[in-house]
Formats: sequence, structure tokens, C-alpha cells
Amino acid sequence: MPDLLELTVPAGLAGKRLDQALAALLPEHSRNRLQQWIDAGAVRVDGATAECKRKVWGGERLRIVPQVHPSEQVWQAEDIALSIVHEDESILVIDKPAGLVVHPGAGNWEGTLLNALLHHAPELDRVPRAGIVHRLDKDTSGLMVVARTLAAQTCLVRDLQARAVTRMYWAVVSGHPAHPEGEVDAPIGRHPTQRVRMAVVPGGKPARTHYRVLRQYATSAWVECRLKTGRTHQIRVHMAQLGHPLLGDPLYAGRGPVASAFGRQALHAFRLGLIHPASGAAMQWQSPMPADLGDLIERLEAEV
Repeated sequence: MPDLLELTVPAGLAGKRLDQALAALLPEHSRNRLQQWIDAGAVRVDGATAECKRKVWGGERLRIVPQVHPSEQVWQAEDIALSIVHEDESILVIDKPAGLVVHPGAGNWEGTLLNALLHHAPELDRVPRAGIVHRLDKDTSGLMVVARTLAAQTCLVRDLQARAVTRMYWAVVSGHPAHPEGEVDAPIGRHPTQRVRMAVVPGGKPARTHYRVLRQYATSAWVECRLKTGRTHQIRVHMAQLGHPLLGDPLYAGRGPVASAFGRQALHAFRLGLIHPASGAAMQWQSPMPADLGDLIERLEAEV
């Protein structure tokens, strides 16, 4: 825990709000973080807690107990159940359920796959990102590979960059794709105005997705997608670009019936293939259809 800070408000800050005064006294910290400390009761003014908007007039004694931001903490191991489909000295293959965040981040500092991995294999604290080499979105289910050693991680990252790892997905999309099979080759980058979204943008990173329609329903289709690259939200963005957003995807299908047709984006990573980083053997795994996606497809089949 950082050391206790004791400061006196100088006369030059008279009339400032408490958070403004702290920002001037502690410029190494963001004002937002200082406001969080005040709200948490970690800042006392003359022995009492105070609100951000309190005015200071000079001479007040401040007692500050700096709070460690979650992003600066050592990630903690947590006993979270994992579905492990393969495990050896070099790699783990996980069948991730929908709803599990892969890596800690804003709003999800605990309860992630990374925390679970550190509990299952404590030696992963010596591998960057606990061995995670690629990610699935929180509400995407399916197969992921995790490196158990630095050498394995280096090898897997290289193979991912060389497109030597097979990643195939099942998705249910809105509407009827014009062609039974095709490829979307469109660069992806951060949306220019909506920062939580990705988009097809000029100057984005190259992105290619191959798709094949497996079954056509009344107003939707079950498709198989194969990643040729691995960009954030790639399948979701590319299918929306075609005019066929994933069912249940509020980010790319808008707020209408397509977004509410399923409890999450209808996307499952069902097949993973790679060259084992230690043995050099070609390996492949397949994940069964998750229950919620299977139920959705059954309902759609009944409508045909």
C-alpha cells in the first residue's frame, strides 16, 4: 500500500474545490482518480471526510491514504471453475462459457479467466497475461488456447500472426446472405465516434473472414465462419458490414428485434487447430454446441 500523505493546503489554492486543490498538489494522479479517493473516504480534511465540492481556504490539513487502482494490482488467483478440454506441460485448451471475461479490465477487475487460470496453474504468474495469447468476447463461448510457458507463448503468438492457427465459429445471423459462401476482406479499426465499437474503416488493420451458410431459416441463417485474421469483434463487425448482424448482438445489431432475439451475440468458437509448440504435432479440438445456442437453432428449425 502506498505511504500515507499529509499535506497542508497553501493559501494560493483558497477558494478551490477539494478535488481541484488535490489535483494541483498531486499532479502525478489524475483528477478522476483523486475524486475516487475522496468518494471512498481516503481523504480527510482536518480529520473529517469531505465531498469533492467542498471549498478549501488555505491552512487545512489533508490526510490522504492513496488507493491502489485495480489495474496496478498483482492479479489474484480465484477459484473459478474451468472447462479444460486439453492440458499438458506447454498448453491448456479451455472451453470458455458465455459471460466469462477473459482478461481484467475496466469494470471487470476480478472474476475473469485470467484469475481462474492463476488458481488452476499458479506457475502462470511467470508468463505474461497468464499465458493468454488470444481472446474471446465476454459473451462469445468456445475454445481458447493458453500457453503454460514463455516459450509456448512465443510460439503460439508467432503462429497466430502467421495465420497458422485454425479458428472456426458458429454464428446465427439476421437475414439471408446473398451468397451461400464468401469472404469479407475489409479493414477493421476503432469506430471514429463510438469508442466501444469497432468498424470497417479506411486505414484499419487488414481483416478477413470466410463464411459459409449451413442452414437458412425464415428470417435468419446459421453460418460457419473461419477467421483468416484475428481482429477485435471481427466476425461481429464483418457480418454486420454485410447487412447480417449476429442475433443478440446489441452493439452491432442496434436496439431492434435482432438484438433482443437471443440473450447474447449468437457466436461460438467450435473448432481450434494448431501445431503444438513443443512436440510439433498437429492438434485439433471441437466444442459441442452450447445449450442456449442449440435451443435457438431448434426454435429456428421449427419455423422452417
